Amino acid sequence: MQPYTLPEDTVWTEVAPGNRRAVLSHRPELMLVAFRFEEGAIGALHSHPHTQVSYVAEGHFDVTVDGVTTRLGPASSFIVAPNLVHGVVALTDGLLIDTFTPCRRDFLTDQN
Repeated sequence: MQPYTLPEDTVWTEVAPGNRRAVLSHRPELMLVAFRFEEGAIGALHSHPHTQVSYVAEGHFDVTVDGVTTRLGPASSFIVAPNLVHGVVALTDGLLIDTFTPCRRDFLTDQN
């Protein structure tokens, strides 16, 4: 496993209309993922057994975690405990940088 990911090696996968993701780096215990959203795109409500920390790198989002919705902009972050229902709505074009522990193995199946 390479310790570096270069932009030209990044593989983007469409997740839903206006929403795509790229796994940037990963090890079994940790994963870094970029999610690119077009204005109006939805990261549907969902849950998973991983702890997630997300950083708003660009744009504005309505973020819902465990039934509470908060509007977040650049340089904001949020954390999601395992199995909590969460999702986002992109109010503008935007970019989220997510970390997961442990690694989201399901995200690796669509690589290469």
